[in-house]
Amino acid sequence: MFIDEAVVELVAGSGGNGCLAFRREKYVAMGGPFGGNGGKGSDIIFKVDPGLNTLIDFKYKKIIKGHKGENGLGKGMHGKNAEDIVIPVPPGTVVTDYDTNLVIADLTKDSEEYIIAKGGRGGRGNMAFATQSNPAPHYAENGEPGEKVKVKLELKLMADVGLVGMPSVGKSTFISKISASKPKIADYPFTTLKPNLGVVKTSDNRSFVVADLPGLIEGASLGHGLGDKFLKHIERTRVIAHIIDMSGYTNNPYQDYITINKELENFDKSLMNKPQIIIANKMDMPSSKENLKQFRKKVDKKIYEMSAINGEGINQIILKLADMLDEIPKENLYKDEKFESHVIYKFKEEKPYKITNENGTWVISGKEVEKLIIMSRLDTDEAILRFSNKLRKMGIDDELRTLGAKDGDPIRIMEYEFEFKE
Repeated sequence: MFIDEAVVELVAGSGGNGCLAFRREKYVAMGGPFGGNGGKGSDIIFKVDPGLNTLIDFKYKKIIKGHKGENGLGKGMHGKNAEDIVIPVPPGTVVTDYDTNLVIADLTKDSEEYIIAKGGRGGRGNMAFATQSNPAPHYAENGEPGEKVKVKLELKLMADVGLVGMPSVGKSTFISKISASKPKIADYPFTTLKPNLGVVKTSDNRSFVVADLPGLIEGASLGHGLGDKFLKHIERTRVIAHIIDMSGYTNNPYQDYITINKELENFDKSLMNKPQIIIANKMDMPSSKENLKQFRKKVDKKIYEMSAINGEGINQIILKLADMLDEIPKENLYKDEKFESHVIYKFKEEKPYKITNENGTWVISGKEVEKLIIMSRLDTDEAILRFSNKLRKMGIDDELRTLGAKDGDPIRIMEYEFEFKE
């Protein structure tokens, strides 16, 4: 089954908790803190597997969770880092943030990988907090929660040449003649229900990849037929091969040519900037010569003739395609110069917290504040004092006063409740 789109939720592993412990050997006076750090949670990594050509593994896998790092132990022993989760994806996979619709990664090269959701760092044990002014801290950290992100995966095929044209113009026959691809071929429209890839080798030992895309019709860019589902696969191609049924028995060759180009432009105007080769197929039919003559009067471009079913003219066409590809450099689909590698954007919040009043209770929310309380072990007076100092340094106390908070007002962060103190 060919699946080229999927939505999946990723939850990276949380870090292990830090340990609160002290040395208690009989002959070690003032032993001090001895709690180790927690281990890092597992990252969720997408890695290109050249053997894959579909996203079918994500059809039933709607959520992927990482593993938590091991907790720190006494005697200064740190917890073990969790093993990363590596998910294989086919080359050409574009990962997009589902909520913001911004591209996170474009994975194209063999074995290329990218961390989509980062695991949380391990919480620090009390050994890590020892200072000259506080040599025996009575607090430790919980592990940092792993990143949670909902992503949309789109497979945009890695092909050098994209075959476009109306249904039944001979695209499947053509690719079956020039490669080992074996698409379904029949005398009715839409026999091709998924893109087919074929590797072509020329007579002078050059090679390239061709994608046979399901037949387009008028309105394909708006969702008619199958076009809206598969037009995206032409975005990576360097050359568009436009195949036209020149027999004219059930079609108007010139109108077909105009319609297909219009749909390509409506889907993405940049497609019209790609080099395009026009191929007149079914030239073995009696009416094709006259139709081609009329077609040339309206289209002042080089047109290549062939009969895909008989194999006539095919070798000339694949040599021409190879020559065109030799002159066209490969480019990334996303090539904004201000971004490094395949990373397009990393979303960041502008403010670390938000304060609202709900029925007399001051509610503090925000990723930074929520992460702080999750990682704080509020089981000792010293830990509570450290937590309140961190909130004060973030400016939360001052903003609560500005908003009108009074001594004794209830404050809630997640499920935790406190009282405001002047």
